[in-house]
Amino acid sequence: MGRALFSSFFVVAMVHLTAIVQAGGHRRAHESAITVSAAISLTDALQEIATAYQTAGGGPVRFNFAASNVLARQIANGAPADLFISADQAQMDYAQKAGAIDVSSRRNLLGNRLVIVTPGGRSATVSHPRSLLEARIRRIAIGDPAAVPVGTYARAFLERAGLWTALQPKLLPLANARAALGAAESGGADAAIVYESDAAASRGIEIAFTFARGDGPPIVYPAAIVARSRNRPSAERFLGFLRGNVATSIFLRLKFDIATLGP
Repeated sequence: MGRALFSSFFVVAMVHLTAIVQAGGHRRAHESAITVSAAISLTDALQEIATAYQTAGGGPVRFNFAASNVLARQIANGAPADLFISADQAQMDYAQKAGAIDVSSRRNLLGNRLVIVTPGGRSATVSHPRSLLEARIRRIAIGDPAAVPVGTYARAFLERAGLWTALQPKLLPLANARAALGAAESGGADAAIVYESDAAASRGIEIAFTFARGDGPPIVYPAAIVARSRNRPSAERFLGFLRGNVATSIFLRLKFDIATLGP
């Protein structure tokens, strides 16, 4: 009798526990989607991380990938978004001055490095940034330094190397990091200065030179909750996931750094 009573109690308890777990999963599965406005250089990493997040029970995530300056202005003008991830501090500062982000949520999420790439299969080598001065290098693709972070970083690194003015006639400013990479992949440029993470994902180029971190300003990706977010709890959960072990392993595999420049 006692054994039968215990068995009945165990079955009822397990059914009750299962119902609780299913109810919790049901609520999370029916969360409204969050919108993440993120620098285009984060496309591959964030899409993979979002899949892992949902597999772990997180809600749906939509992305708006573009150049950071475009995103900052969209958010400042009231475009719907829950989380903003910029490729530099300047664009996050712009959004902050516009009152468009929750300052208390701002975090330095990631780092990156700059590399010089050349089209795959070519014999030309770039052993040093000064190699870009050689006549065989006619066009150098970069992000537009007046607008996008990858271009701003490229200018800063070239200025520190004393090459910015001399290279002006060769520079081909483009809309974003992926466009600069595409110019090298297609052979439309003899070289390009891009993020290491973008270069590592491409099969159409060769990484010819990697800038040392001290050769220019730190490359940092800050993240913050958007002030007008309509789904802040879910945005906070996803931001927390981005700082966790699963996301970190994905970022590192895709050649991002983990920023150590503050919280």
